[in-house]
Amino acid sequence: MRATLDQADLDFLSILKRIGSQTVQGIGDALGVTATAVRQRLSRLQALEMIERKLVREGRGRPHHEYQLTEKARRELGENYGDLALILWKEVQRIQDPLVRELITNRVRDSLVARLGSIEGETLTERLGQLRDNLKTRGYDVEVEPSTATSSPVLRENACPYHELADQDRGICELEQEVFQKVLGADVRLSHCCLDGHHCCEFSVTAIQLPGQVSDPVAATV
Repeated sequence: MRATLDQADLDFLSILKRIGSQTVQGIGDALGVTATAVRQRLSRLQALEMIERKLVREGRGRPHHEYQLTEKARRELGENYGDLALILWKEVQRIQDPLVRELITNRVRDSLVARLGSIEGETLTERLGQLRDNLKTRGYDVEVEPSTATSSPVLRENACPYHELADQDRGICELEQEVFQKVLGADVRLSHCCLDGHHCCEFSVTAIQLPGQVSDPVAATV
């Protein structure tokens, strides 16, 4: 799950990445702040799994603790690939051969499906709950509005994960809809979109009814 970091956290992590493993005093000297301020920041970032502490033994001196970035923090500092994603998506859509373009787009879709993990619920309600949880672990701000007697369940994205891409080409919205369809094994329709002025993106989900199949019971909560 993507951690909630403020600019002070990012600045702290960036400096620690530059100076390497350090004691509280060493970090304080590099930042020009007190040891108390360093410990407060370290405590917060350790809770977010961005900092790890290690015990260092050198020679005959007393062992001491040093702090360093976790692999999760290193990935966080390196997540500046939005421009690259936009360029790659544009180039895929510019491929003139429609069969090649479709082949690559389908492979991207299938890769996104695989990244969401296995969804094994027997009912649509169960599968929606699993999809919601899987998306949340990947940093999506999502929720599920359960079905009622008159409406289908809704998967709601409170923040579009592909806003910059979608602003350039709405094909990414269609791709995401297809991903959800394959993951859920259901009919999925984008009923509200941030690009149309809505405050969120909503996907209406309808179970595929097979002959003789019993309808998915309406759930009070998901």
